[in-house]
Amino acid sequence: MAATTSPTAPPTARAVAAVAAVPALLRERGHLLPVLATVLLLALPGDRWRVAGGQVAVADLASVALVGCCAALLARERPRRRSRRPALGRAAALVLTAPAVAFAVVTMASGDPLRSLPGFARCLQVFVLVPLAVVLLLRDRRDARLVAGAVVVLALAQGAVGTVQYVTGTGASYMGQNVRAVGTYGPLSVMGMATVVSYGLIAALCLGLAGGPGRRWWRAAALGTAAVLAVPLAFSFSRGAWLATAAAVLAVLLLAGLRSARRVLPPLLLLGGALLAGGAALAPSGMVGERLGSIGDVTGTPDQSVIDRYAMWDAALSMWGDAPWTGTGPRGFEEHRDSHASLALSGGSDTGGAGHGYQRQELQSPHNMYLLLLSEQGLIGATTVIGCWAVLAARCLVRLRRAARAGGPADIGLLAVGLLVWQAVNFLYADIGGAATVLTAVALGLAAWWAFSPAAGGAAGTGGAGSRR
Repeated sequence: MAATTSPTAPPTARAVAAVAAVPALLRERGHLLPVLATVLLLALPGDRWRVAGGQVAVADLASVALVGCCAALLARERPRRRSRRPALGRAAALVLTAPAVAFAVVTMASGDPLRSLPGFARCLQVFVLVPLAVVLLLRDRRDARLVAGAVVVLALAQGAVGTVQYVTGTGASYMGQNVRAVGTYGPLSVMGMATVVSYGLIAALCLGLAGGPGRRWWRAAALGTAAVLAVPLAFSFSRGAWLATAAAVLAVLLLAGLRSARRVLPPLLLLGGALLAGGAALAPSGMVGERLGSIGDVTGTPDQSVIDRYAMWDAALSMWGDAPWTGTGPRGFEEHRDSHASLALSGGSDTGGAGHGYQRQELQSPHNMYLLLLSEQGLIGATTVIGCWAVLAARCLVRLRRAARAGGPADIGLLAVGLLVWQAVNFLYADIGGAATVLTAVALGLAAWWAFSPAAGGAAGTGGAGSRR
């Protein structure tokens, strides 16, 4: 047990006691270090901190270490678990590992399996291995809250950098001005900061909504953080992230109950609006509003980015038509794009700013995860993956309902549903790839933990297996 000191003890004594408690804390929560490292390393500049000749990000390398640590921990604890109930049931094992079988089948069926191996490994990392490792490493609600807290810390760090970029005109290029907030990820990964900040906003909102009556300071801090994160999200100019976050926040508020929504929403909107107006007053005016208004132009007078997206969607559907069951294979869209795309496709977008010179970024995916799955993995891969996501969402909702009936804390349940809603909507306009992809895997792991882990069952107040004080 960690040593405790009186609140009136001298500062030196309290500092010594805190240092003495570190070993106990590491023994109690040391299993979380690989997960927390994977999340927090995403604060590093994604375009500079890379290994293996610039091909692998440090956070991706940390995710590999996360999977390795999980495997080592399971191997060490296996003899002691023979007489215990397994950590995951058959349904969980099926939902979490079925995509791996589908990925393997479509990879072998592709025209060049060797060329498809990197794509197979990426899909396995994001949709199977990292989520499974997160599920197996988390032991109780406190573990899940620590991971959610790490996501919030990451979002605040990236959001602070992004806000400074917008205000000082040092961000990525947008409409001829370097005002687009991209955090530390650079102009080649403009969705990275928007994704991180969206996750952090949802996490802070859920942690604040579920705060108990005796934790008003916690509720105020969490909800204030959610409002603050709305500012860099607006400065990201990411229409897809805006729509996905709005859908996730609406879903979370509805699930939290009308009473909580009425109490939380007005001050949240007022604070977020005030901060947004203050930030907009310090930089070129009207740009956020113009970007927001352009959402309606996707069917009216679309800009070139929207035209390119439509062309890539048509190309993806054409690829699926040629190979409806197995698709072109992982990473096959880029190879087959030119033979299926229309002449309206520009082939690339101009990027620059945020400390980088002008670059031409090739369009290597349809920017729609569902169409990417259909084009590269056919009905076998798409049906398996999307079907598993649907089961995951249903399980999360069922457990959240049970938690509400039992009167137990439901913050992680709200977070699981909110992240899944955000991802489902955002995948209509984006796909995997970029600096924050590994965070998507961690988010899926958090949702899967709530859906399947016996310890999460204890979160509903039922004292499920694996729950600890």
